[in-house]
Amino acid sequence: MLLLTLAACLLAAATGEGAAPDGRKPNVLFLVSDDLRPELGCYGNQIIQSPNIDRLASRSVVFDRAYCQQAVCSPSRTSVLTGARPDTTRVWDLTTHFRKALPDVVTLPQHFKEHGYVTVGLGKIYHGGLDDTASWSAPPKERGAPASRATGPRRPAPPAPQPVRSGGRGPAFRASDDPPNSGGEGALADEAIAALRRLKEASQPFFLAVGFRKPHLPFVSPKAYWDLYHPATIPLADNPFLPKGAPAFALADRNELWSYRDVPDASHLPDAYARQLKHGYYAAVSYMDAQLGRVLEELDRTGLSENTIVVLWGDHGWKLGEHDRWCKHSNVEDDARAPLIVAAPGAASSERHCGALVEFVDIYPTLAELAGLPLPTHLEGTSLRPLLENPDQAWKPAAFSQYPRSANGRRMMGYSMRTDRYRFTRWVDRDDHSKVYAVELYDHQTDPQENTNLADDPSHQSLVSKLTKQWEAGCRGARSFAAQE
Repeated sequence: MLLLTLAACLLAAATGEGAAPDGRKPNVLFLVSDDLRPELGCYGNQIIQSPNIDRLASRSVVFDRAYCQQAVCSPSRTSVLTGARPDTTRVWDLTTHFRKALPDVVTLPQHFKEHGYVTVGLGKIYHGGLDDTASWSAPPKERGAPASRATGPRRPAPPAPQPVRSGGRGPAFRASDDPPNSGGEGALADEAIAALRRLKEASQPFFLAVGFRKPHLPFVSPKAYWDLYHPATIPLADNPFLPKGAPAFALADRNELWSYRDVPDASHLPDAYARQLKHGYYAAVSYMDAQLGRVLEELDRTGLSENTIVVLWGDHGWKLGEHDRWCKHSNVEDDARAPLIVAAPGAASSERHCGALVEFVDIYPTLAELAGLPLPTHLEGTSLRPLLENPDQAWKPAAFSQYPRSANGRRMMGYSMRTDRYRFTRWVDRDDHSKVYAVELYDHQTDPQENTNLADDPSHQSLVSKLTKQWEAGCRGARSFAAQE
């Protein structure tokens, strides 16, 4: 039987042991995918092919409303791995290491290492070049070909529909003639499979982190995954326009996509190119899914599944033409919301969905509690273990994200609060939060795509005042109802 009984799990949690009935500590398989939005079969997408993630979801709790703390790689990953929000880690960019502000903080894998676990990091866990040796039992390995490289014969990118720039990183998307399990993701899966075989023979429990690079740009994947989709079946975003009434700086204009040389030199991508780009994203997701599936199959084959907590998360969302924008770099729902799937021994024997508002800073305390480890005092999230037992219970009143922006000579931070019904964002001065430059309010009951900013609507001013008070309470309001009692 793959899963322990719920009674055994609850007993372990109640006693604080976090161990199997035979006394073994649970292992942890920590899976992360770069730029993965919750557009998967288990999240209701009927087009994308993600059978292996869906298989994991079939024995997991799928969190339908999980939010990152900042929608860009390093700040988001840092918040997950430290359990602290960006204003605590002081990581708002891709170059700052969290140990500059928090030299003694104990990271998630480091916490497990200090409690007897072998901790192994493969692939992209922290942002590239900003890894943390204290987190791992051995130096981390960023395995696999760089994201911009692939082996095998090259297929030329389709002709661009209008002028493009010279130079740049190469094509934004391409189908290669490589075998299905080759390339960077295939090499990473090979490393993870080999690691599982070694760890099975070890006397210590393990924390194995595997960081897949896809579906991050460029969307270079073996042709087999492109062939899973027919372009005509791939829909374009049905809101390819900026939110009405939103400040111009709320969404980034040009971003990393335009560093690739074949991208049309236009602010609005033509439909034909946009569909090819989305095709590439879908193929990259399926490529990553296949390699992740190989790792999960090895976990099953070795018999490790029965005593291994598996968590899969995407570091943030990604716009695919929504609001006439691409990539991440904002506070909108498409960027801040990301997948979070947790399979804990005994917690679910079938797929269950949780609609509670949860945050990525909750991952650290969740895994620590499931393993029976003490919770460090610096953590700013809440363990999700109660939701694994009962996904329908009342939970946090709000989730918080943020994004920095410079515009019109102003250094701003957009602090965004997602409540059950609303997204409320205030753009304030980085150094003086009493200076408010813009406010956004979106009603997800009537406007789930966040197409109309209601903040200046006279009929919504009492609501703006109410949400402002909740916003001013800050992340204290992000605690679960149980934690506030």
